[in-house]
Amino acid sequence: MRRRYLALRVESEGSVNREELTDSVWRAVTQLFGEYGASQVGMVLIEYDEQGGRGVLRCSHKALPMVRASVASIIKINEKPVAIRVLGVSGTLKALRKKYG
Repeated sequence: MRRRYLALRVESEGSVNREELTDSVWRAVTQLFGEYGASQVGMVLIEYDEQGGRGVLRCSHKALPMVRASVASIIKINEKPVAIRVLGVSGTLKALRKKYG
């Protein structure tokens, strides 16, 4: 399966931990595209820095538009306002780290 890696930046008033972020993204995918759509995403949070608010998310290349739409739809995590920005997308983790740190 071909994969895509998304560099994310989480902007929030408080800190957001790894589990909260993962749950929120999965919930958004399920709400927008249903169980069937969520089953095709193949999404995994590869790494996440709580203090810096930066992370790397992996998904199927076919599901990339679904994941981007889902991430953009998240406005609250645990009743805290949040904005998640996709800094960039790459086909390899090495290229993503080189380009976006």
